[in-house]
Amino acid sequence: MNPRINKLLTNLNDQLSFLDLEIDNESTRCEHAIEVILKTLETLKGIINKTKFKTNSEEIRFFKEIKPQFTSKLIFYNTLYKIVMKRPNGGARIVKKYYNNELIKLKAFFDNELEFYKYYRSGSIYLDHKYFLRSKFDIKMSLDSYYFETDRNFATSHDFKVAKILANDLIQLHLENQLIMIDNKDSGEKSQHKPNLKMIWTSPKVSLIELLYALHTEGVFNNGAADLKDIAEYLEYVFEINLGQYRRTFLEIRTRKSDRVKFLTSLNKSLLKRMEDTDEGI
Repeated sequence: MNPRINKLLTNLNDQLSFLDLEIDNESTRCEHAIEVILKTLETLKGIINKTKFKTNSEEIRFFKEIKPQFTSKLIFYNTLYKIVMKRPNGGARIVKKYYNNELIKLKAFFDNELEFYKYYRSGSIYLDHKYFLRSKFDIKMSLDSYYFETDRNFATSHDFKVAKILANDLIQLHLENQLIMIDNKDSGEKSQHKPNLKMIWTSPKVSLIELLYALHTEGVFNNGAADLKDIAEYLEYVFEINLGQYRRTFLEIRTRKSDRVKFLTSLNKSLLKRMEDTDEGI
């Protein structure tokens, strides 16, 4: 990947993570995210307009693998915004019906694009020269009308479809999680399989908050789609602990003079020492 594009994607992910940390309201967060992504896409477009791909393979890789990483985020946040704004006020039954209808819409897209979905998911490449090279469209492929209205210096016939697939995966995950949360709230059950022992967090709360932010930043839950607030509530639930104003605590962690990730550094040292001690015993 072009270093400038790589840095652009990293900066975009950082900005979206920051919004996730700082804004609890879903619709407001989506609005800000869309603004950030649109600006980033404009910058990306400027880079590509000044770039001459050396080979067809290089161009194919950009439109098949790289650009969809940007545009899928725009599709995700825009779709999520619409879902949030149209969500009905009512009881669990009404909201569940609404979410299930949204899942049906996702399945309709999957059914309509089944042939391309199989092609993309299987890692096939034999049609890449038609799908992901600019101005190489084939009218016989039943192209979407929007393609003819796009800037074809910055689009191919199918790069948007790839982005849509990636975005739909995240939307589906979000909707399914919302349904699970509603069911758990209705049932009042904490767990289907209760462990024999209750685990109590005995280190300082600030250590758990440090771990919370590290796990969220690494994107270890739900393919990176889990909100910081959801992860915090989950940790509070599991350990029956109140993390309090964890965002303010994170600001204090950031102002540490020496080791800002003291707990994570300690974990790293302890685990490495355990491995070394085990190696010596072999």
